[in-house]
Amino acid sequence: MAAFLLLAPFFAVFVVALVAPLVYAVDLSFFTERSSGLGFGGSEKVFHGLGNYRDALTSEHFQDGFVTLAMYCVIYIPVMVGLAALFALLIDATTTRAGKFFQLTLFLPHAVPEIIAGLIWAYLYTPGISPVLGVLSDGGIEIDMLGRSWVLPGVINISVWMWTGYNMVILYTALKAIPNETLEAARVDGASGWTVATRIKLPMIRQAMGVVVLFTVIGSLQMFNSPMVMRSAGSALDADYSPAMFIYHTAFGVNDIGVAAAASILLAVAAGVLSWTVTRIAGRKESM
Repeated sequence: MAAFLLLAPFFAVFVVALVAPLVYAVDLSFFTERSSGLGFGGSEKVFHGLGNYRDALTSEHFQDGFVTLAMYCVIYIPVMVGLAALFALLIDATTTRAGKFFQLTLFLPHAVPEIIAGLIWAYLYTPGISPVLGVLSDGGIEIDMLGRSWVLPGVINISVWMWTGYNMVILYTALKAIPNETLEAARVDGASGWTVATRIKLPMIRQAMGVVVLFTVIGSLQMFNSPMVMRSAGSALDADYSPAMFIYHTAFGVNDIGVAAAASILLAVAAGVLSWTVTRIAGRKESM
């Protein structure tokens, strides 16, 4: 009874905030709205079966969103995880007081809400008002961060700025859990700092890095806030730039709730498959 009372609030919120919306989205994905009569009688909800899923899967905009997302992940995940691991190793090698200072400094960007961060970077990306682009322009370097060729690097830069410090904290915590005896034995054997970092520390935090990659993959599939803010600032971003933006535009721009719900379920399935894949790969490497 005590366990039930303690777990009941969590399961109540879980059912209301996750299970019920998911069931409702599945229900919506099998129906579509069709005009009745000659169009003067309003619309009616009609069972559409798997038609909404077919329409979502065959949509070029939905497919292009996943292509963009793949390019984003291929660049963003290695850069962000690499920087997080580098900063974690550097902070682990510093004194305690300096380590706390740099840890707090690197974590601060994550404390900024993503919408606010997007607005800040949109200001820094806007030609004519950005002090950074102004300095580069004075030096003869012309970059249009809101142009089509620089959109993806701009979005990746925002994500790297926001999430490197957060994941650095996770990796730094894993580094602090390494037994001092192991490190001291390596130093006694004549291992250099570089050898200790690459041959001992990094392999021993492989599991934590797997967790970081897993969370990053799931978060990348939900890419929405930063591109939307950049689009509102005049960027060349399309309304269907990412799968999440396609879902939003389909639901509230095109007013096709059925296809948007089907696309949401497909995106959730993709997140589940990628999570399972990353977990299996990390598990195999851990057992090797």
